[in-house]
Amino acid sequence: MDRTTSPSGPRVRGQRIYNGMPARDLGSEGWHKPWSGGNGGNCLEAMKLADGRIAVRQSTDPDGPALIYTSDEMTAFIQGAKAGEADFLLS
Repeated sequence: MDRTTSPSGPRVRGQRIYNGMPARDLGSEGWHKPWSGGNGGNCLEAMKLADGRIAVRQSTDPDGPALIYTSDEMTAFIQGAKAGEADFLLS
């Protein structure tokens, strides 16, 4: 995958990487399902970008929007989830 950095921000194949961009524009390789439960395969997929940010997409809609997070944002989310701060989402 052709990833470069330009003065206007990180790019993939000549396109700027931005929050909400079509996930298909990030390519089909490099996506991983960090976890999957008994939900019939409906889960999220994540990709580490060349600039250290993380792209997330819904596995059932791989052409849908990609949410782009910084490493610090993802770290805060994962640590908070491990500490139980997101448990309210399950009730």
